[in-house]
Parts: sequence; C-alpha cells; structure tokens
Amino acid sequence: MLMSSGEKEAKLAYGPNGFRVVKSGSFVLCAVTSEQIGLEELRYWSVDLQEPYASAEIATRRLMDIE
Repeated sequence: MLMSSGEKEAKLAYGPNGFRVVKSGSFVLCAVTSEQIGLEELRYWSVDLQEPYASAEIATRRLMDIE
C-alpha cells in the first residue's frame, strides 16, 4: 500500500482478538519486511512479540524462525 508523506506510523498494543491504538497514525510497519500496512488492512500480528505482519505467510515464517 502506497502512503502519502503526510501520513504517520501508528503504535499499537496487540491482543488476542484485536489491537488497541496507543499512538494514532494510519499505518504500521511489518516487523519482517518493513512494508507499510494500513490499519484497516492489518490482519496478522503476534501478541507475544507485539509485532505486526503484512501476510499470513510472513507471520508463519517469522514465528517458525524464533522457535
């Protein structure tokens, strides 16, 4: 997703059923690829690591790498 320069990165607290916005913004950065993910498109994250992922494949790869 292409973001304009005026948009800011959000800070989130990730829970098992959703996330809470700690610092407002319109996107977060994928913990693995640094790809910008719009908050309305964010579907994958780790509660334990408190980090977002751009896709299910990236999330799975990340979680397998740390085990």
